[in-house]
Amino acid sequence: MTGRVIAVGGHESDGAAALTGVLGPEVVRVAGGRELVREVRSARAGGERVCVVPMTLGRDPSLVADTARTLLALDASERAGTVLAEPFGITAHLVGWLRTLATRVPDDRALLVTAPSGDPFSDADLFRTARLVRQYGRHRTVEVALLGGDPGLAEGVRRCRALGAPRVVVLPAAWAVPEPTGVPHTEYGGPLLSGSAAAGVLASRVREAQDRYERSGDDGVARALAADHDHGHAHSHGPDGHDHDHGHSHSHSHGHGHSHSHSHGHGDSHGAGPDPGGDHHHRTPPHAPGAGTEPPVRHQGAVPDLVPSHRSPR
Repeated sequence: MTGRVIAVGGHESDGAAALTGVLGPEVVRVAGGRELVREVRSARAGGERVCVVPMTLGRDPSLVADTARTLLALDASERAGTVLAEPFGITAHLVGWLRTLATRVPDDRALLVTAPSGDPFSDADLFRTARLVRQYGRHRTVEVALLGGDPGLAEGVRRCRALGAPRVVVLPAAWAVPEPTGVPHTEYGGPLLSGSAAAGVLASRVREAQDRYERSGDDGVARALAADHDHGHAHSHGPDGHDHDHGHSHSHSHGHGHSHSHSHGHGDSHGAGPDPGGDHHHRTPPHAPGAGTEPPVRHQGAVPDLVPSHRSPR
């Protein structure tokens, strides 16, 4: 019995369209929703096991939760042979991958970290990512451009030039970042990951999900439902800072700020750790600015040139 790997794309990959040419032909690429349901049902009707991988690079936790909710719509027989893998990457991985690209750029260039615009919180997270790239790199100017948002590519280039950079190198922080052809003083520093590196990370996610299912019967759906819990407006913990007394629609507005952070507060501590396909949930204390401890750069060559495993859970 063979298995089918389904990669689900969001705004970082233009609804999975940008994954074409990055992932091998054996990987099915869908935008989620009805497309995902149709592919899973097709595979299960043919007796195939299914592994679904949310292809976020860390800025779209809602993609993970939405994918889990979609899988809940399947009937029991369809869900029995379907597992949901951990997301392809988290923000910490994205920081590490961008830092690897930055090591190839001359010091006098400005870096323009670029990605398609998402919701305001995903866009804000891109600024945080760029700040971490600058913090642990050697480039004095690191700016942000949002495709379809503000600041756009032209404005990002203008800012870099105004800060004295002779040339600007676009670093793609998403799957869907076209080369800036025709933009003066600008060159392309991507792609973010080579095809072999992307295949290695994907294979690791699939293998972890299948092993987890074989060991404990955990299909990964319940855990993924809470993936976007901290994405959006900060949550009030009340005056004592403990009990939650709020919903999770993230449409509520607050008249006060919050200083706490959750799952997105670790980008600088393990974004350039060893293998990006390894256990990315092990947390280490973040590096304090000025502490003099720079995390090592993760190189794409550390990722094995693999294709997704199709070993079926027993």
